[in-house]
Amino acid sequence: MSRPAAEVPGVTDNPATNLLLADIVMRTGSYLLRRVVQRGFLKQRYGKDTAREIVHNRSLGRTLVSVAVARLATNSIPGAMLVGTGIAAKLLYERGKSRHQATREGDAELLEMSED
Repeated sequence: MSRPAAEVPGVTDNPATNLLLADIVMRTGSYLLRRVVQRGFLKQRYGKDTAREIVHNRSLGRTLVSVAVARLATNSIPGAMLVGTGIAAKLLYERGKSRHQATREGDAELLEMSED
């Protein structure tokens, strides 16, 4: 077992508090970056204001599902394989639909989110 360093790097002298603060800062940055990227993807097709509304009006259920799936994918190799297989199946399913039908369904779903 190694001896703790004389000085604890970070904002406070308490390493547990520093770890908590680092976690909060990283999660906040990740959250903000995710919103910017999502709006960027939607902005070209739907416009700036509609894209902002779509991202802002995501349901709590959708958000929790995406967090749970991401956590499953990052915690283990079998989880990553399961999520990867699910994503591939979803992509193949969408490709199997006609291009116009898939576009209409996606547009309708996202525009409904912008109206809430």
